[in-house]
Amino acid sequence: MIEEMRLRDLGVIAEATLHIGRGFTAITGETGAGKTMVVTGLGMLLGQRADSGAVRSGAAQASVDGVWIVPEDGPVADRVREAGGTVEPLGDGTAELFVGRSVSSEGRGRATVGGRAAPAGVLADLADELVVVHGQSDQLRLRSAVAQRDALDRFGGDDVQSARATYRDAYERWRVIDRELTDLTTDRDVRAAEAEQLRSQLAEIEQAAPQPGEDAELTVRAERLANVEELRLAAAAAHDALSGDGEVPDAGSLLAEARRVLERASDPALTDLAAVAADLGYRTADLAAALAGYLADLDETGPHELAAVEERRAVLTALARVHGSLGEAIAVLETGSARLAELDDDGDRVERLTRERDAAASVLDGAAEALTAARTSAAERLGTAVTAELRDLAMPDARLSVAVSPGAETASGRDDVAFLLSPHSGADPRPVSRGASGGELSRVMLAIEVVIATTDPVPTFVFDEVDAGIGGAAAIEVGRRLARLAEASQVIAVTHLAQVAAFANNHLSVVKASDGSVTASDVRRLEGPDREAEMARLLSGLTDSASALTHARELLTLGASIA
Repeated sequence: MIEEMRLRDLGVIAEATLHIGRGFTAITGETGAGKTMVVTGLGMLLGQRADSGAVRSGAAQASVDGVWIVPEDGPVADRVREAGGTVEPLGDGTAELFVGRSVSSEGRGRATVGGRAAPAGVLADLADELVVVHGQSDQLRLRSAVAQRDALDRFGGDDVQSARATYRDAYERWRVIDRELTDLTTDRDVRAAEAEQLRSQLAEIEQAAPQPGEDAELTVRAERLANVEELRLAAAAAHDALSGDGEVPDAGSLLAEARRVLERASDPALTDLAAVAADLGYRTADLAAALAGYLADLDETGPHELAAVEERRAVLTALARVHGSLGEAIAVLETGSARLAELDDDGDRVERLTRERDAAASVLDGAAEALTAARTSAAERLGTAVTAELRDLAMPDARLSVAVSPGAETASGRDDVAFLLSPHSGADPRPVSRGASGGELSRVMLAIEVVIATTDPVPTFVFDEVDAGIGGAAAIEVGRRLARLAEASQVIAVTHLAQVAAFANNHLSVVKASDGSVTASDVRRLEGPDREAEMARLLSGLTDSASALTHARELLTLGASIA
């Protein structure tokens, strides 16, 4: 519920703080005093479009701040944390949530959620969990077939929700299989061409049998073979310098002589150097042996090997050109068989998926029938309960029926739901939007919300002059219903009827100052004589009329009797 709301430079309101709290809060005031700005401000907090035209004349921006009391752990708190904000625990399983919204006179807006800047869309997400708003234009929601179906489902409780969840799962299962089967049959020619191409590629790669890194190794080998004589001369000269042919002293012989001379020296330092000379001699011998092996390998190489290497390189280059690289060609060889098996299995897959789709369709049919049955049962109960409410709302001969009929298949079922109203005896049932006047539509909407709240209460209801077009006994019954609704939910009602305001446990008055503005001191919580005077004004336009005050006290006594 919303605990407090602060408005600044919104419409005619310069500055105001509304302390709301639990139960039923009635907001009254003279025409043009800014009562509707309270609903406008609340709409801003709920992510509705922020209009720069709502900024008070002469002000740079309008702002609204609100404090909500929400469950410490729940979808609202989770969404706030997801947006980077925080809630403040109160120690009783609930927490305070601070939200804010501002709009400049140029139209730039800003929103904060839990102390962090956030898109206005986050506020809209929270609104789905926090509040239902009804205004004169918001009654149009009853004209939406989707809204009427959702209202019926809310009233249906666990029976409908369980059937709807079962249907949704069955629908998603059927839809996934159907899409796969459709794609498979639609793309059959494309998939056949892909299989043929892949089969040819695999045959070519398998015949070439490439090895990882083989192309790099062949490049080195080809370069070596192309310069074989130059390499042979270089290796032979190096080998002769290390081991010699007996005519010229070689490095190995010289190192051996140096070691012997150093070993015969009497200085320990020279003896240590003899060990170094010995190590160099061993290394020289190893190097000479390696060069001998290299020369032997070159001796076995002939011009025919270079031709073979170049031919192999050409084969690998062709594969790399087709597949992007030799590595990707090898990857096709490793994974292509599985893909080819999948493509070649299309015929069997079509048969298998067809069987699976038929089975899923059968399950879906059963789930749809169960959902329709649950909705039909709930529709009868809802129509009966709302009709009883309408009787008490001065529509004694009105009858609401809820029709459940076959409709298009969607993720929400196969049913069309329509609220039909017979406003008086003998009248044919007509859609609520065409069968009710403005005042009747207000009462029908209220009756529906009161009935649905018994099974699926909403944290907060906001009504903006929902009592327009009614009066007398009907207005008293509207007040009773709002008070009853407030037993399970927070109710905020902007009203011009004393008969409605009398049932509120919290009465706020918005008073316009002489200069046309509304300041902080002009939003007051009314009690005692002040409330009686405001009720008298609502009844007669006079705050000191004796008869109006008497009537006001009677209404307040009536309202208190059901509190």
